[in-house]
Amino acid sequence: MIQKLHIQNYAIIDELEIDFSRELNIITGETGAGKSILMGALNLILGQRADSSVLQNNLIKCIVEATFVLPANEEVKSFLNANEFDVSDEVIIRREILTSGKSRGFINDSPANLSQLKFIGSLLVDLHQQFDTLELGNENFQRQVLDALADNFPLLVQLKEEYASYSNIQQDLKQLKEQHGNLHRELDYNRFLFDELEELSLKENELENLEDELKILNNAEQIKSQLSSAYSDLKDGEEPLVHQLKSIQHKLNPIQHFHPRLTGLLERIRSTILELEDVADELEQIDQSVHFDQERISISNERLSAGYKLLKKHGVKETGQLLSIMQDLQLKLNEVNDISEKLVEAELRSLALLERCKITADKISKNRAVHVKEFTEKVDNLLLQVGMPNARLKVELSAGKLSANGSDEVAFLFDANKSNKYEPLAKVASGGELSRLMLSIKSLVAQKLELPTLIFDEIDTGISGEAARQVGIIMKRLASEHQLIVVSHQPQIAAKASAHYFVFKQKINNKIATSIRLLNTSERITTIAQMLSGEKPTAAALENAREMVAG
Repeated sequence: MIQKLHIQNYAIIDELEIDFSRELNIITGETGAGKSILMGALNLILGQRADSSVLQNNLIKCIVEATFVLPANEEVKSFLNANEFDVSDEVIIRREILTSGKSRGFINDSPANLSQLKFIGSLLVDLHQQFDTLELGNENFQRQVLDALADNFPLLVQLKEEYASYSNIQQDLKQLKEQHGNLHRELDYNRFLFDELEELSLKENELENLEDELKILNNAEQIKSQLSSAYSDLKDGEEPLVHQLKSIQHKLNPIQHFHPRLTGLLERIRSTILELEDVADELEQIDQSVHFDQERISISNERLSAGYKLLKKHGVKETGQLLSIMQDLQLKLNEVNDISEKLVEAELRSLALLERCKITADKISKNRAVHVKEFTEKVDNLLLQVGMPNARLKVELSAGKLSANGSDEVAFLFDANKSNKYEPLAKVASGGELSRLMLSIKSLVAQKLELPTLIFDEIDTGISGEAARQVGIIMKRLASEHQLIVVSHQPQIAAKASAHYFVFKQKINNKIATSIRLLNTSERITTIAQMLSGEKPTAAALENAREMVAG
């Protein structure tokens, strides 16, 4: 609720402050006194654009500030948290219009842009002016009205969760299908590459080892010849080197005691003999292992040729790199299978979630359909009370696309003259008719919807007498649950006020300025009597006013 409104240097308002009642606040005053100016100032708080033309005094800035009390409005608190504004049980919104024409907005003393002002304003204030028909013609609002009367909100919370899960799985499905499509387009080529590598079945370092083996095979005769000669020179020749060293060893043995260095030299000769014998044995083993094998040469050449071809094809140089490529290809092939399995699982989950959504949405649709007749009958009766005896409201429900709100398309159609020609509200209803229709609808759903402060600006145009009294009764009933601020010309409505404010002009410092004051009971009776019979009310008018206020 709006607790306080402070306006300074706006249009013909020098400075004023209003402390509002929690219930029905009625604002009256003569035409031109400045009631619409109050609404204009309030619109600034709600994010309307403005310029320096609103300044009464061009030398100082304009300030409009409203204090709201919201003990249990979680949506507002969520907005404040999300946008890093201070959170408390009060929200102070201030708008400043500088002398340059630039404006600044603040929420709880922190800078705010127009979008933020508009959003939080929509949560705090429902400003319904005579020709403001946007909300009533909005399908979301129409659907919320039906859902409030049908007590659908628990089901809608359930559907919202189910639909969120369904939407998430649909997003997952989309990504999986894209991945599957991309991988599937490469599948045949990757499988061909993998099969080619798998068919060759290379082992670690095989190509490098084959190259070394072929060098030996292709040079087997020369290798064997040289190995045999080297072995012979060491052990089996006419004068093998090992035998020569043994002869030297025998010659030195007898004299080793005569010189201290000879013992060390003999030890070295013995070690050399052993090493050369070992070398000779290994040369013999190598010689025995080397054989010329034309078949093996052919097989190795073929395998190397195939390997070289794959090395060149994949732009690598080593067997290990080919094996790594083969492993990567195997992973890609496995990934296709994995994604295919995930895709099947996701599709099954999607179908299950969709079915759950449809079941919940169907319950919501049935509840809506059940309450349509009762709702339209109640609205028609209220329209009769507020002076629209020929007006009829019709609600059409049609199948639509499934969403978090259900699967219905909701349309409020209106017939102002019992013509049985129902049209969308904006096409056939006047501003005054729409305002009274809005009042009728909101009075029905007030206890079930968390409505913000409701402001009605001159919705009583074109009515009087009993119709105006009924509008006042409806407003009074609505104000028992929600704060209402109403600009009115009708005494029957003013008489229902919890707080009655009177807007008037007065001369201050040789300037005409708008002021407002809260009327006491005596002043209210006089003001309502003047609304009934003119500037100088008759005794009958005063008595009538007393009865209206008392009633």
